[in-house]
Amino acid sequence: MILDGKKTSEKILKQLAEKVKSLDKKPKLAVILVGNDPASEIYVKNKEKAAKKIGVGSLVLKFPSDIEEITVINKIQELNNDDEITGILVQLPLPDHIDKNKIIDAISPKKDIDCFTSENVGKLMQGRKPYFYPVTPQGILMLLDEYNIDVKGKHAVVIGRSNIVGKPMAQMLLDRDATVTICHSKTENLEDIIKTADILISAVGKKVVRCKMVKCESVVVDVGISRDNNGNIVGDVDFDELVNVVKYISPVPGGVGPMTIASLMVNLLN
Repeated sequence: MILDGKKTSEKILKQLAEKVKSLDKKPKLAVILVGNDPASEIYVKNKEKAAKKIGVGSLVLKFPSDIEEITVINKIQELNNDDEITGILVQLPLPDHIDKNKIIDAISPKKDIDCFTSENVGKLMQGRKPYFYPVTPQGILMLLDEYNIDVKGKHAVVIGRSNIVGKPMAQMLLDRDATVTICHSKTENLEDIIKTADILISAVGKKVVRCKMVKCESVVVDVGISRDNNGNIVGDVDFDELVNVVKYISPVPGGVGPMTIASLMVNLLN
């Protein structure tokens, strides 16, 4: 069965739009975009479209790539103190001369709807409730919930150890009583580990999972996104090989991507 992120996200956005109608004060999203990275501009436009779809405001602040770090920090502080702004996010990556961690930690944890600040991440890793949950892992769990896939007691293998997906995904699976293994580029016997997975979540950005590596009846969530030699968007998983082998699989595109945007809007409304 296909884990249809596009269909599920549309359902969630429709529900959020109904909630927004009942609010006296509408939430407002502020996005900071530094430079002109084409992928970042597409991601920001998708967030703007989702905000408009559910009836909330959005403000995109664009800065040139040579902007001084302190200027960005000062703008974030201004947004922190602006009661009209509900959530703030800084679109990554940032230019090399800007310290990403300084920028992220300038955001108020109460407006950090990406869950990137040290306070929110720290609470998550301690098993405490952060102000918000990381959007991609939360979106993945929302997708699994939609298909009534219970992770409790299951062996979940996460490929990738990034701060955005891999690490928080592992923690959130642990919080739901899954048994979790994290794999990465230095993992030995990767194929043997993948074969033991009841739930496989791959987030590395290149094709690493083939049919012979995955056991039947497993659940496969493909977070990766890249382009093949023909310019087509592909994931980490060989979808055509696996679609008739595993029990559930998410496509690329149309799987985790739309769920990440929906998850961001859930955080904004919360």
